[in-house]
Amino acid sequence: MNLFRVISNLLRFDRTNWTALVLCLFAAVIFWVFTALNKTYSTNISFPLAFDYDGDRYAPAEPLPPKLIVNVSGNGWELLRKNLGLKVPTITFPLERPTEVRKIVGSTLSPHVVSQLGVLQLNFIAADTLRILIEPRISRKVKLLADLNAVSFKKNFGIISPVVILPDSVVMDGPKSFIGALRDTLWLKVTGNRLSSHFRESMEVKVDNNEFISRNPPVAEVLFEVGPVEEVTTHVKLTKPRMPSGAVVEPDSIRCTLLISQKDRERLLADISLLSVTFLYPDVKRGDTLVISPLVSGVPEYARLVSTDSIHVRKP
Repeated sequence: MNLFRVISNLLRFDRTNWTALVLCLFAAVIFWVFTALNKTYSTNISFPLAFDYDGDRYAPAEPLPPKLIVNVSGNGWELLRKNLGLKVPTITFPLERPTEVRKIVGSTLSPHVVSQLGVLQLNFIAADTLRILIEPRISRKVKLLADLNAVSFKKNFGIISPVVILPDSVVMDGPKSFIGALRDTLWLKVTGNRLSSHFRESMEVKVDNNEFISRNPPVAEVLFEVGPVEEVTTHVKLTKPRMPSGAVVEPDSIRCTLLISQKDRERLLADISLLSVTFLYPDVKRGDTLVISPLVSGVPEYARLVSTDSIHVRKP
């Protein structure tokens, strides 16, 4: 009976007794953890992976593998630190001829990994194959132009100055296949809704495979003046190229519509004689009629060609 009474007294809610019990359990857990972590274990650890090559001469054309999963053995404390991401070394793999390597078998990494693991022991490389794509690095200058198709203006307002891009070109640097596929010009898509005041905006220079190509500079500024405008329509005599006998071209004069600032109306009237219209003669089969767009030259820099008549070429 005395034994049951003692047990009953211990289980009875008593702050002093429960505090002592908790402290004992905590001490036991700590002792167990310390004992367990002093043993040797094996586990998979993800190590950051880097490739050593001449970055001035070569560039990756696809994302390089960022990590390497390795099965290692070591002291529990050391493995715990590595699993928590503390003092995890970066595994570096040298590439003497980076453009000739497309895949790396995981087992061939062992000699390089062993020397970089520190106190840990390598068991095996968990990854079967690493795939990489590295190409020669080249540079190219590309001219910048502004695409204004997504810009709208308030009624009777429009652009009254040349469109300026600062800088007007950008140097692209990256893998040979990507840089070689670029065109000589790159369009910056400008957006604006119902503009009635001057426009000035910085825009990022974007291309396909943007993450693999460096751009210098990466940002360009587009600016132009906006003000009251009007359309002026004029007819210009069509200058015909040499054509085969029997070919018929209509009409003889082409209607051209220009958009100008209202303040430049008198100026345009003096320069209107500089406009000329011609076309490239197409290969027309007998009995066919082709509709083509004319080639307009002599448009003043302060004016913008809005529309022209089409040209009909036929061969009876």
